[in-house]
Amino acid sequence: MVNFLVWLVVGAVVGWVASMVMGTNGRQGLLLDIIVGIAGAFVAGWFIAPLFGLGTINQSDFSLPSLLVSLAGAILLLAVVRMFRWGTVSG
Repeated sequence: MVNFLVWLVVGAVVGWVASMVMGTNGRQGLLLDIIVGIAGAFVAGWFIAPLFGLGTINQSDFSLPSLLVSLAGAILLLAVVRMFRWGTVSG
């Protein structure tokens, strides 16, 4: 149960930082930050983590490299969503 709560909190922080980087923070709340953080870690687990041999927060690896990989996945996820929603990656 504690691991689940830590996973949610870390996912929220990762999603919030990714939304700050991508400039979408004003449009999403806490629940969407959690979803973006966890889904971004999932994306990173498929595409980014194998390139560097690292884990993600979804794999119960709460080290700094795994947080950075999860953040990169969340930023990538927001960039793809923005590209499909508005037709461009830049704001």
